[in-house]
Amino acid sequence: MFATKTGDLATVLGLMTDDVVFLVPGQQPFGKAEFASASTRMMDMQIEAASEIQEIQIAGDWAFLRSHIDMTVTPLSGAPIHRSGHTLTILRKGVDGKWRLSRDANLLAVR
Repeated sequence: MFATKTGDLATVLGLMTDDVVFLVPGQQPFGKAEFASASTRMMDMQIEAASEIQEIQIAGDWAFLRSHIDMTVTPLSGAPIHRSGHTLTILRKGVDGKWRLSRDANLLAVR
């Protein structure tokens, strides 16, 4: 959340596997390149977000977590947009021992 808020895209991308897949309402699944492109277009926006992990399970080199995210995105000129909702995230442990985002189903909706 801190890297996203501060616009540190390199750190955010480093937390993902190269084959990451995002599932969001109203769009086709997309990967890391599309995420990076969308993030670059949002660099001039202020993002405030909080995530509450509600469940986490680990099985070997895989883990999943269920969480609730609450976020507000404020463009430089415009009204803030508030979204909240649940996510289901799958993490994979790399050969370097670090956990990275592998799949993310995001059900955030405008509130």
